[in-house]
Amino acid sequence: MTEQEIKALVSLLDDDDKEVLQLVEKEIRQQREIIIPYLENEWEGAGFNPKIQRRIEELVHDLQYEVLVERLSDWHHGGAIDLLEGLWIIATYQYPDLSLESLRSDFEQFYYETWLEFKEDMHPIDQIRALNHVFFSKLKFGSNTKNFHAASNSMINVVLESRKGNPITLCCIYMIVAQRLNMPVYGVNLPNLFVLTYKKDAVQFYINVFNKGLVFMRSDIDHYIAQLNIKTNDSFYQPCSNLDILRRVLRNLTLAFEKTGDSDKVKEIERMSAVLQEPIDE
Repeated sequence: MTEQEIKALVSLLDDDDKEVLQLVEKEIRQQREIIIPYLENEWEGAGFNPKIQRRIEELVHDLQYEVLVERLSDWHHGGAIDLLEGLWIIATYQYPDLSLESLRSDFEQFYYETWLEFKEDMHPIDQIRALNHVFFSKLKFGSNTKNFHAASNSMINVVLESRKGNPITLCCIYMIVAQRLNMPVYGVNLPNLFVLTYKKDAVQFYINVFNKGLVFMRSDIDHYIAQLNIKTNDSFYQPCSNLDILRRVLRNLTLAFEKTGDSDKVKEIERMSAVLQEPIDE
């Protein structure tokens, strides 16, 4: 479809004939994301016609959402290798214009800040202390206890800007920087809490990023599980995958939108979660 044809198609969104409108919207959806800039221009030209503007907003959201779902599926089927990319895809649900490159640039700065105080021959605990100093004292990251269940806590760009987040998002930022420094730091899926583990050869301990990088041991997890009165599981002690992390982030988002009563968003997040449950062809 030529640019002139696309513009003509978009201009028909103000047609009063329902049948014509249905055909126009169907054709617009088939054009996928390439038509979004034209829809945005039409929105600006709609002036004070809220009905047309709302129609365009819904179309743009639907088109952007389909792009997100496709990216998420590609990330999953591509091995779920890049955690930051996965977090970026989720953040584009509410911030569709968010740039992955800008996020990578932020992390390069965090890496540089930590690298200045980091030495590879440090004892592992001292490495964590150095990272804690930069993360909490210099960069001022901390727990968002006031709005713990807010959807914004699951948006990597918002947490990077506000420096406040929930356990899993703070852990993700901390872990990405640590791994950039070649530290063997990974996520651990505890019930009701997400933490990190430093694991290399016979050395293993845990880090509670939500509690200012507190270091703790396996016996502390034993005590925590006993307090919850649930059956212990090996997964409570061992590193989890990037896929596990994104699944948990989406569960948090589902809970956030359930609390605000936004059933449409709940359904969309559930579809994203279903994408991450798809079997991968061998």
